[in-house]
Amino acid sequence: MAKVTKIVEIANDDEDDDDAAGFAEDGFDGLTGADLDNGDDLDGLRAVARLAKLVGSLPWFSAVGRKLTATEINDAEAYTAGIGFDEMRVAGVENWLAASAAAQAPDWDDDWWQAEQQMQNALLEQALQHTDQHDLEVALTHVSTRAGEVAHEHAAKMAARQGVSDPSLLKVAAGAAATAAYQAALVLAARSADSEDDDGEHPFAIKFRLFEAGRLPLGIVGSTFNLF
Repeated sequence: MAKVTKIVEIANDDEDDDDAAGFAEDGFDGLTGADLDNGDDLDGLRAVARLAKLVGSLPWFSAVGRKLTATEINDAEAYTAGIGFDEMRVAGVENWLAASAAAQAPDWDDDWWQAEQQMQNALLEQALQHTDQHDLEVALTHVSTRAGEVAHEHAAKMAARQGVSDPSLLKVAAGAAATAAYQAALVLAARSADSEDDDGEHPFAIKFRLFEAGRLPLGIVGSTFNLF
């Protein structure tokens, strides 16, 4: 297997600019497999590298507090159903103070977190079938770190407009973005280019699309999925 130990250099390679631009324009269509090209073991890593570029230019949290659109509600319902939580009520969160309260809700559903962890583990196992472990770890770390850094900057700016500067809330927002980027990268890495088992969008792809739209998913409390 060809070994790529400097995925950061690939992510910043000017030769990939055209691919990265197309990836951003297409949103996450690439998660269905269309983004993978030549059928070798590096295809997943190339897709992850393009994602690393994308996360630096996303409008993180630009739509928080606005009225939820029908598309966003549908995506939120598809995501929660996809991880095993059917018939969740999607609730919009009004402002950063309300988001802080929602993020710290005492009845936060741990089963939701467990469901995501199981999906992550399954994707990781699948990705390692055709990707070197070291290369994959470096690629995933780069994507999540980049997303967390950029998202934290955006969260600080957006929250400051409402007079909110709670470090813990900003950390939650950045951490959620980093996790979503990591999960989306796993979906890309797990798909081999010659895979024919495409059965639709993965829940993590749908979840990441909510972040792409400028939203901040805050998780499940009781029978409600809170979306800021």
